[in-house]
Amino acid sequence: MGTAGNGTFDAKAHWQRIYEQKGSEEVSWFQPVPTVSLDLFDTYHVPPTARVIDVGGGDSLLVDHLLERGHTNVTVLDISGAALQKAQARLGTRASLVKWIEADATRFMPDGTFDVWHDRAVFHFLTEPEKVAAYLEMMAAYLAPGGLLILGTFSTNGPEKCSGIPVQRYDERMMTDRLAHLCERVKCFTVDHVTPFNTVQNFLFCAFRKKP
Repeated sequence: MGTAGNGTFDAKAHWQRIYEQKGSEEVSWFQPVPTVSLDLFDTYHVPPTARVIDVGGGDSLLVDHLLERGHTNVTVLDISGAALQKAQARLGTRASLVKWIEADATRFMPDGTFDVWHDRAVFHFLTEPEKVAAYLEMMAAYLAPGGLLILGTFSTNGPEKCSGIPVQRYDERMMTDRLAHLCERVKCFTVDHVTPFNTVQNFLFCAFRKKP
């Protein structure tokens, strides 16, 4: 793991190294088709004109599928420029249809609010209360009132670490309580993700609506 100059964990350096050293199908979170997320877009009738952000999207293929479905206002945020460069290279000329933000999810400045905030990659890595609070402040500021939050984290039956980093695991009640001041729970469920290495990781997915 990377460390900053003061000896603390350097998340940016860590994720840069991961994406520089490994191919897309060599990481545990790879999904050729992000079926659960896409099904939730369908279930809650997200229109193609909705302002969507994929937080921690990296080189996930969600953006590819959203573009194929005709989405016209998609933003991908990741702390790793290497991850974003991989996604842009894969998309080719279609990359110009996407807004790309290289930043920490707990501190970034988009140019507007979002109708859909999707995160399958970041929230469970926030194990310090101040980081969680900072992330939720960003969501409070940039998820539009009534907006849809799709949040996927490791469940309490999921792994205790990912990419060598400890994670915060959640069950439905923990997640609902954590977000109660901002959002109303719509639905939570667990699902098994089969990694490219044929191991199984149990995820909790929740859909919330931002309070007016």
